[in-house]
Amino acid sequence: MDVNQAKQEHLLALKVMRLTKPTLFTNLPVTCEDRDLPGDLFAQLMREDPSTIKGAETLMLGEMLTLPQNFGNIFLGETFSSYISVHNDSSQVVKDILVKADLQTSSQRLNLSASNSAVAELKPECCIDDVIHHEVKEIGTHILVCAVSYTTQYGEKLYFRKFFKFQVLKPLDVKTKFYNAETDEVFLEAQIQNITTSPMFMEKVSLEPSIMYNVTELNTVAAGDEGESTFGKMSYLQPMDTRQYLYCLKPKPEYAEKAGVIKGVTVIGKLDIVWKTNLGERGRLQTSQLQRMAPGYGDIRLSLEVIPDTVNLEEPFGIVCKITNCSERTMDLVLEMCNTRSIHWCGISGRQLGKLSPAASLSLPLTVLSSVQGLQSISGLRLTDTFLKRTYEYDDIAQVCVVCPYTSNES
Repeated sequence: MDVNQAKQEHLLALKVMRLTKPTLFTNLPVTCEDRDLPGDLFAQLMREDPSTIKGAETLMLGEMLTLPQNFGNIFLGETFSSYISVHNDSSQVVKDILVKADLQTSSQRLNLSASNSAVAELKPECCIDDVIHHEVKEIGTHILVCAVSYTTQYGEKLYFRKFFKFQVLKPLDVKTKFYNAETDEVFLEAQIQNITTSPMFMEKVSLEPSIMYNVTELNTVAAGDEGESTFGKMSYLQPMDTRQYLYCLKPKPEYAEKAGVIKGVTVIGKLDIVWKTNLGERGRLQTSQLQRMAPGYGDIRLSLEVIPDTVNLEEPFGIVCKITNCSERTMDLVLEMCNTRSIHWCGISGRQLGKLSPAASLSLPLTVLSSVQGLQSISGLRLTDTFLKRTYEYDDIAQVCVVCPYTSNES
């Protein structure tokens, strides 16, 4: 700023005040027993105190509201509101008054003025008022630049500006983890921590999926006709507390049928978080697009579509395998079934499955039995591409619980 301009006396005065919600007035109750020396003195003083709640004087919260005494903290996702007032302190009539408010961040400069047109004149002891709002979307240093230009009654054009610097803090710490199921489903765990100094009411935490996925929220439990939140009816997050939210994403049918589509890095979606703090002060954050590395299945993917949870010992049971060609060439496949120590395949090994085009799949029913009790892994399948003489082996495809159907009665 120009030094001479700063020393110059101006006819107008600029005042800027941040607009925030008030807080509930808090008391510090002092009590004693009736047999103590003060007797009923402290209780009487609290009853006469106008800030206490009648009949509940020992509560810290009162019935009055307290206006903010300082600038306070501004957090990412909240709405910054400010009151700007330009007052004519002189005895002259000032003309062509233009008030401009800009917000300078680390990456951009935003115009927050409601109107960019000048006021024709401002009489003595009159003022121009404006309220600006801005949803904060960046953390770090912000500078509110308020500039005022006007013309005196003698035709002299004057100009001055003031700077108001403040920091925008991070309210939440968000961490995500992906878990791949044996099917095409993906589970997303979102860990959200309140890193402010005051409690938050979590109004909404949702996942907006990308065009490739459908999402199911797993944060409710069945309770009557409607699901009840796993966090209870009052969804408060205390300072430094952390919550885990779980979501299940499943590819849409048109994408799941194309084996080559969901490869490499895929966009899952983004989290939308809405919370409220003091007296309903609202904040909202949206994460950037969440990405995950899709698991590599090689040229051929073998998965199980149907498998029972529990089977009987030494009794055949059926499963359905799905074979998908993930390569960009046609394959001619041969299926071999190799017995293991506990798993025995029923049927002809070495049978021709025929040609399988790129991104195509086929369902294959098979029969198997187990000779060992307990949790057993389905293993021993081998696919061979006769075109390239390349073999693919599949072990630990899935697990099944094998039980003995025979029980002995002891007297």
